[in-house]
This record gives sequence, structure tokens and C-alpha cells, in this order.
Amino acid sequence: MNKTQVSIIIPAYNEAQTIGHLVTEIIDLYPDFEIIVVNDGSTDDTAAVAEAAGAIIFNHPYNIGNGGAVKSGIRVATGNVLVFMDGDGQHDPKDIAKLLDYFPDFDMVVGARPMGNQASWGHALAKRVYNWFASYVANFRIQDLTSGFRVVRSDIARNFLYLLPNTYSYPTTITLGVLRNGRSVKYIPLRTKNRQKGKSEIKILKDGVRFLMIIIKICALYSPLRIFLPISFLMFLLGLFHYVYTYITWGRFTNMGAILITTSILVFLLGLVSEQICQMRSEKSEGERFI
Repeated sequence: MNKTQVSIIIPAYNEAQTIGHLVTEIIDLYPDFEIIVVNDGSTDDTAAVAEAAGAIIFNHPYNIGNGGAVKSGIRVATGNVLVFMDGDGQHDPKDIAKLLDYFPDFDMVVGARPMGNQASWGHALAKRVYNWFASYVANFRIQDLTSGFRVVRSDIARNFLYLLPNTYSYPTTITLGVLRNGRSVKYIPLRTKNRQKGKSEIKILKDGVRFLMIIIKICALYSPLRIFLPISFLMFLLGLFHYVYTYITWGRFTNMGAILITTSILVFLLGLVSEQICQMRSEKSEGERFI
């Protein structure tokens, strides 16, 4: 692949200690690839070190966020294939070739970290929950929802720019968006290195809530019945159980049972309408691409 085919995007915030070595190693391994370091308002010499190592620099005037840096990199990249990786030394540049081996057979290839690589049992448990919920939404087994090491076709990445958040949860959004849009995804087990500085900035509670909200949002955008149908079914069962209980104990059908059953029907109908709206939006989007 030549320089116009592959662009490597590295978001960096105060990574002066690691970014120079990372860029140098990438250039040694892949001299024809475009390397873009997005300096996300660093207060150290990240930009100068990366530029001296040979990377193209895009500067943010202040810290916007990891996802915001990735979006800036997508906008300025010239390659047909985009590689996303962190600037903290976790990802091994040699593994880029392993991910690229699956192109163009797949639209996106993701480096999946083993469970043993998690910083704590809390992170490992949260990761399992997110992966399970996202797998249900996408109807596809997701092995690592939050991995920042991935390769994706540039046209697909640009199609999802409007959905990507400015935070660390951008991998969640692009993964679910790609899967629910009918694109192919491949997971490759890869071991990451230990962080060369500091701890993970992802907070279990704060970012966990954000991840769950993003999963629900993507589900509502692409397959709302995956949310509405279980809720409708649960409310119907509660209403039915309440009816049976009150009939046996009191010999009558109460208002609460009627409300639960009626609400379950309304939720189901709302899900059907939402599904039709999503289908029409998808057909309109596909039609505009061929105009």
C-alpha cells in the first residue's frame, strides 16, 4: 500500500515521552504511510516531538477530547484506509500489518484486548457488561467494544463523523454504527503493552453511563425494536402477573393491570413506528449516495 492508501491517526494529549519513539517506529516499519498526530491541546512538547520524528501535525487550540482528536484526524487524512491507535505506547506498530491483512475483505478490523489486560476487576466486569449489551444491540458478538486500535475504510468513517462524540467513547459509537449499518467487522486478538505513563482516564461510573447511553442511542437510530420489544414484553408480563394475582386474591381485574397491559401495547406500537422511520431514513440515505 502506498501513502495515499493508508493514513495512521494518533490522538495525543501530553504524550511527549512516548510519541516520538512511536512515530519513529511506525515510519521504520511503514515508510509510505501517512502519519497524522492530532495534538489535542497538549501543555508539553508533544507536537514538537512528533513533528521532529516525521509526523504530520494537526493542533487543537485546547483539549477537546480523544474522540474530537480522532474526528479531526479523519477530516485531514488522505488515505483510503484509516488506522486509529493511541499515542501512549500501548499499541504495537507491528500489529498494524496484522489488521491490514484483512482488507479489503472486511470494512473494519479491530484489535481486541484479552480480559487479562484490564487494569482492575471492575474494568473487566464493566467491559463484559458493555460487550454483552452491545452484542445484543448489534446482533453480533463484540469482543472489545472500547478498543482504540482499529482499521476502517475512510469513506465509512466519514459517514459516521456526525455521530462520533468528543470523548473516549468514540470506539463504541463507530463500532455499533458500522455493525447496525450492515458493514462487516473482524476482531483480531492482540496483546497491548503496559501504559508508559499514568493510569487509564476512563472512569467506570461516569464513562460507563456514557457508554450505555451511546449503545441505547445507536440502537434507537438503527434498530429501535431491540429496545422497545423487550420493554413491551416485560410490561405485558407484569400486567398479566398482576391480573392473575388480583383475580386470585381479590376476585377482580384492577386498574393497574389494565394500565400495564395497555402501556405494553403502546410501547410495542411505538417501536413499530420507530422501526419504520429508521427504515425510511436508511432507504433515503442509500438513495442519495447513488444520485
